[in-house]
Amino acid sequence: MNRPTSDVQAFEAHATDTDLDDLRARLAAARLPEAETVYRAAPDPRRWDQGVPLADLVDVVNYWRTGYDWRSFEKRLNQIGQFRTTIDDLGIHFLHRRSTRADATPLILTHGWPGSIAEFTHVMDELADPKDADAPAFHVVAPSLPGFGYSDKPATTGWGIEKIAAAWVELMGRLGYSKFVAHGGDWGGVITTVLGGRFPEHVLGIHTTTAQAPPGLTTDGLTADEREWAEETRDFWGGPRAAYAKQQSTRPQTVGYSLVDSPVGLLAWILDKFAEWTDTEDSPFETISIDKVLDDVTLYWLTRTGASSARIYYESHNSLDPELRVDVPSAISVYPRDIEKCPRAWAQERYRQIVRWRSPETGGHFPSLEVPEYFVKDLQEGLAAVLAARGGRS
Repeated sequence: MNRPTSDVQAFEAHATDTDLDDLRARLAAARLPEAETVYRAAPDPRRWDQGVPLADLVDVVNYWRTGYDWRSFEKRLNQIGQFRTTIDDLGIHFLHRRSTRADATPLILTHGWPGSIAEFTHVMDELADPKDADAPAFHVVAPSLPGFGYSDKPATTGWGIEKIAAAWVELMGRLGYSKFVAHGGDWGGVITTVLGGRFPEHVLGIHTTTAQAPPGLTTDGLTADEREWAEETRDFWGGPRAAYAKQQSTRPQTVGYSLVDSPVGLLAWILDKFAEWTDTEDSPFETISIDKVLDDVTLYWLTRTGASSARIYYESHNSLDPELRVDVPSAISVYPRDIEKCPRAWAQERYRQIVRWRSPETGGHFPSLEVPEYFVKDLQEGLAAVLAARGGRS
């Protein structure tokens, strides 16, 4: 292992009382539209056909203003251990939870949009020091993507998936981790794929919930279920449900004004995705607590990253190298209500050494929040298979 460098500084999150008071004042003064014209009584997924229903939004806004405790989440971040370092002139923020076990393997977790490090804070302890002594242990690093959370906002173009992956290798090296495993979903899954494909000398193997098939593959030979997966993914990206991505990949600055100026606008923009992309019948709060959603949304709000985070779409949409192949051991899980579901036959065209493949019975795009116990076990077992394929080397 490399030795840690002095280029890493401890960081502590602390929102000012003025910022929290301003948030509550803006929530109290919010101007809301009239109710949607597709009203139906809950529970009914069709209530969301025009976006976040007014009644649901009002309930969350009221709780955000009067009941939600940011300080509790802030305390948790500081307990885990927060740090910053500068890579290519950009400040990168990350959580770092070292294991107490001598056999622990370094692991980098990468979030996506509209996620954040809030997706991982409640699972890092179990990944680092599992209750089951037979489960693998990890030194867990969870960085905030450029333009997200407490990382700096890029002032120039260029911070796409390839540059981020290279920055993660540099980050892990600065922590003394010359070799490591990686996990990610959403944009984190794409970046994890780049890590495995571009840096096999550093990346022991990967686990992803967002496998990326090469373009141009046919459905010939796929099972009926796999054909359905392919059709659902094609319909998602080709239809109105992907309008958010088209907006953020072409005009992130335009939508960014609302996301940075209005907490209600930010909440609605993000809550819409939590509702549509979770394995629920009506509301995302069937599986994810309001507090966990608000941890994520409030982090975006206090750091004013609504616009800067949206720019990852401008930088990276459809930019994954179609020729990229991943030869390191790979574990892949495809959750049933995710927005991208890649058939195994397609995945094998890019990931050349799939050592574990799982299709869980429940869960959607945010498995660490929806099914946290299963997510941890699946990640542990997937990475154990990856390490076993490498002969246990860490």
